Parts: sequence; C-alpha cells; structure tokens
Amino acid sequence: KEMDGVYSFNVFNEVFLQMFNEEINHFYDVSERENIPVKRPNSMNNYGVIVNEIGLRPMITAFQQTYLWPLSRHLFPVEASQFDNHHSFIVRYRAGEDLGLDMHTDDSDVTFNVCLGEDFTGATLSFCGMFGAANHRQHRLTYHHEVGRAILHLGSRRHGADDIQSGRRSNLIVWNHNYAYRARGVNSWDRDSHYEQEEGIPSPVCLSYTHDRDYEVYK
Repeated sequence: KEMDGVYSFNVFNEVFLQMFNEEINHFYDVSERENIPVKRPNSMNNYGVIVNEIGLRPMITAFQQTYLWPLSRHLFPVEASQFDNHHSFIVRYRAGEDLGLDMHTDDSDVTFNVCLGEDFTGATLSFCGMFGAANHRQHRLTYHHEVGRAILHLGSRRHGADDIQSGRRSNLIVWNHNYAYRARGVNSWDRDSHYEQEEGIPSPVCLSYTHDRDYEVYK
C-alpha cells in the first residue's frame, strides 16, 4: 500500500519482461522499416503502441480476468465489481520524444500500470486527490517506478508522469472498464455534478496546463 487507494506490487519476472519487450521492440522495428502507421496510445501520449491492435488483446484479457479483476475487486469493490473490457497500451518516454505527461485522470475505472524498463532516471509518477474532491489538486504521493513492479489506482485519481532525466522508460498500462459502474452515473463518470470547493492553494505539481483554467494564476 503506497497510500489510501494506491497500491503497488511485483508482477512480471525477468524472463517474461525480456520476452514481452522483445515482442514490442520487434513491432517498433518492423513498423519503422515498413512505414506502418502506428496509432497513438491515447489522446495524451505521442509515443508507444496500442497492444490490443497488434495481436495481444487475448493475452491481456486473460491476464485481466485471471489476476487483475480478483485483486481489483478486493481493493475497489464498487469500481471493479466487474471488468467488461480494457484499453491496453505501451507508453514510452525518452529525450526527443515525450519527456513526461501533464496532470490528468484516466478514461478508466481501475488503472494498472507496470514498468517494463529500461535504464532511466527521473520519470516518477505524482499522485494528487480524487477528481472533484476538495483536495484533488493537493499532492499526496511521488511514486518511483521499478522494473517489473506495477501500481494500481482508480482512473479518477489525478496523477501525472514527471519528466524523465535520462534513459528510456516504457510502461504497459491497462485501463479496465466496468460498464455497469459507468451506467450508474456516479463518481468520475458524472463529472459535471461532482465538484467540492477546494481546500486550499493547489500544490504546484498537481496543476495541469491542459485542464486547469487557473494554471497561470498558481504556476
């Protein structure tokens, strides 16, 4: 337990990491050599690949249903009462590409994020409060990635990837979707009606230049 609502655990061993990274790097090599268009992982990251679209959806689905869902259901019984689908992708950070990622929430009910490698410095993950809560822009945790270790949290928790200083970091991220939970119109999926008055001046690290209209006021 890193903090309330944010958990980390070892998940992939060195053998699996080597095999998985070789598969992903082979795709990168082929796509660059053959000029195959690669769709962005999401609306925020520019570099990586959607693993669901390169033949890995069945493997990720099996992993989700066998391991992620039972664990998530124990930790987040409402948001993870069932997992119906997932959006799974690789993100990549290094000089000349994405260095970090602005503060945001995920299009996810429960987010799984595991570091695949490689050698890097910096590239920590900063966590703030829950979307719409009085402390949603208050810094709560700075998490240091470890290769093979995953972090699990609700998609509605504000977080951001701090800039990488050297090397390259790659992560596999699984956005788990619970359609029944979303259909209830509660919490993060009824976002227009759940805002509490902020409890104080925002933490600088929790400000978002993309999403916060008062960014310049506090930054």
